[in-house]
Amino acid sequence: MVHLLAFITAHPGKRAELLAAFHGVIPLVHAEEGCIEYAPVVDIEGFEGFTTPLGPDTYAVVEKWASPEALRKHAAAPHMAEYGGRTKHLIASRVLHVLTAG
Repeated sequence: MVHLLAFITAHPGKRAELLAAFHGVIPLVHAEEGCIEYAPVVDIEGFEGFTTPLGPDTYAVVEKWASPEALRKHAAAPHMAEYGGRTKHLIASRVLHVLTAG
């Protein structure tokens, strides 16, 4: 199994707009062969001092894929290219970590 953790920072005040667009692509990604999990996550209140917050403009994406090939196909999918082009102006930074069991 392959895990991908993405940390996406929107331009100030644009996270809600970016997340709305992200939610629109989720069903297409869930339909991809090899997709096990694909979900955005944001900070939860009540854990101050216990965790390092992402902040108001950042969210993370938790992805699980059946294989490296499935992740590569996802990255090359036409709907992901379309989504990327449509949201590029909203994104300040993006950090990706591709991981496997240790």
